[in-house]
Amino acid sequence: MKHVTLIFAFCLTALCACNNIGEDERYIIVESTTPPGGEVKQMRRVLIEDFTGQRCINCPNAADEIERLKESYGADSIIAVGIHGGDLAFKSTERLLGLRTDLGDEYNSYWKVEAWPQGLINRSGSLANIDQWFTLVSQARNLQAPLSIEVAGSYDETSRQLAINVKANAFENVSGKLQLWLTESGIVAMQSMPDGTNNREYVHNHVLRAAVNGAWGENFSAIQGQELSIQQRFTIEPSWQPSKMSVVAFVYNDQGVLQVVEKEIEMGQ
Repeated sequence: MKHVTLIFAFCLTALCACNNIGEDERYIIVESTTPPGGEVKQMRRVLIEDFTGQRCINCPNAADEIERLKESYGADSIIAVGIHGGDLAFKSTERLLGLRTDLGDEYNSYWKVEAWPQGLINRSGSLANIDQWFTLVSQARNLQAPLSIEVAGSYDETSRQLAINVKANAFENVSGKLQLWLTESGIVAMQSMPDGTNNREYVHNHVLRAAVNGAWGENFSAIQGQELSIQQRFTIEPSWQPSKMSVVAFVYNDQGVLQVVEKEIEMGQ
């Protein structure tokens, strides 16, 4: 198979301070190492899009359910992203750190979220309440993935630049969108609790910070046996803690999320 360079450009969302890599380095197809006729199987990991808010008294229960699911299926199999938006989320004020973003509001509006917490499980079906998550996750885990994804993020402290590299290997013909998100964990901020109190020392994890390649990702297409290499760069905001951040990469189409992976950012020397 010949090495082919695809010229690919995508307009990033205004929410992201992102620096594009040159078109001749962005999106490359290389020869697959899969033997001819070889059958490759990989179980599908599960993306939980957790629609949440700091004023939502039941949202800590969703965070607890995510931890139970990770314990049941393995931390690498369940990838959760906390999307703060809508009426029960808020942006920062002089007194309080808020986690609401325009990106979170966009997703809340698109999926028509009107009650919190709710979640999307691999974008298959509609919004689901917490008590439905275990069943939906179990069903999603029974599906095979049509591709594998590897992702790495290397951070330079001087420039605050994050270099992201994604490798995707297609086991069958795949088309859809590639989405790259940045999340941050260990954020201490106020959260309304189920007992009606406000916990100002609550630890928020896997909080969605930014969409690297636009709110809805970039076009993705591969034929069986192809391995694709995709690069992106992103400037980390001064208020974020890169050592507690991860890159979440997933490919999705009208059938839902085909595969997802999460990788902590590697700090530079």
